[in-house]
Amino acid sequence: MALRSWGQLPAKPALDERWWVDRAAALPSIDRSLLAYGNGRSYGDVGLNSGATLLHTRGMDRFIAFDEASGVLSCEAGVLLSEILEVFVPRGWFLPVTPGTRFVTVGGAIANDVHSKNHHGAGTFGCHVRRFELLRSDGSRRICSSGENADWFAATIGGLGLTGLITWVEMELKRISGTGIAVENTRFSGLDEFFALNTIAEARHEYTVAWIDCLASTPRGIFMGGDHVADGDLALAPRKPLSFPLTLPFSLINGLSLRAFNQAYYRRPLAATSVTHYAPFFYPLDGVLHWNRLYGRQGFYQYQLVLPMAAREALVDVLRSISASGQGSFLAVLKTFGERASPGLLSFPMPGVTLALDFPNRGAPTLALFDRLDAIVGAAGGRLYAAKDARMSGEFFRRSYPRLNEFLPFIDPKFSSDFARRVLS
Repeated sequence: MALRSWGQLPAKPALDERWWVDRAAALPSIDRSLLAYGNGRSYGDVGLNSGATLLHTRGMDRFIAFDEASGVLSCEAGVLLSEILEVFVPRGWFLPVTPGTRFVTVGGAIANDVHSKNHHGAGTFGCHVRRFELLRSDGSRRICSSGENADWFAATIGGLGLTGLITWVEMELKRISGTGIAVENTRFSGLDEFFALNTIAEARHEYTVAWIDCLASTPRGIFMGGDHVADGDLALAPRKPLSFPLTLPFSLINGLSLRAFNQAYYRRPLAATSVTHYAPFFYPLDGVLHWNRLYGRQGFYQYQLVLPMAAREALVDVLRSISASGQGSFLAVLKTFGERASPGLLSFPMPGVTLALDFPNRGAPTLALFDRLDAIVGAAGGRLYAAKDARMSGEFFRRSYPRLNEFLPFIDPKFSSDFARRVLS
């Protein structure tokens, strides 16, 4: 059976799958290409290796050491972010940067250099990685940090798993005094109002993000600013998640359901301020396990773009094209990236505004919409997030990542992926 990405798009199977449990073991000596596979949460094909070998890394799931004074954690690369939270939140520590799901491995978070709602202050995940071990197919092992093998460090952070296998990681956690997040909610109408709110919120809040109704004739949404609060309860657990039981032959996400959901979500009773557990604030979709099954057997695409702030007017054209297509997203996330640079050569964030959307796979009409969006994003000097992509052209990728030529010499000759073969051929 073919392993699919989180987007559930049709894929060809890997020829060989091997489960990795010993970080000291050597890589297999085989003719086929290799690729590390964590927990399968990449939306597109960056984690797939059709017709070749996948190295399942979830067996490397041990904590190695923790410094209670500094918050420095050493762990194997297959540890999930959720496992870090389960162990260390009750001890008063939290992830410095966390993506929209906690069910990703530490190795995957580095390979895709994930970001969060606090990018304007904290930067990317890679900004908080102190060092790691990189195992290459020639048997060599490199300890990589900003001061040791710094070029390999920069190539591997955001390097899409192509530089070798990360075996263990040393990273920083951050202190918290409770599980609560104080959230300030504000409805907005129009992008000018969003950017005005965002400027104020980034100066006041650690976390900022907005949900946007991308089908509305005038962009509208709900802006959220959040901060950790000292609620005095570090043992409080989130609600038990629900689970979507099966993949349907059709998608439940369509034009009718999208418009109804967006209208109801925007108009729902909204407290100006509230305190919530961190889980629904950072991981709203983790509250429904296997939520990707809602999109049916044809799956879905996620399209995440970033535009330079000087070209933010292009966002109007993007949203207008989406609204005209009728192919909106029920989860459309809008936020800005700050000035803090990632150490990674191929890291996605840059100073500007980013929009992430999920689209049911409708075949040719969906791909035609993406071509129109690519033209807008490319002309504005923007780019797409490789971790969530399943169809951008190699020409677009090469043009939009200016440090690609610096990265290429660091690719392990035995490591590859469906994404790499698609965009680097």
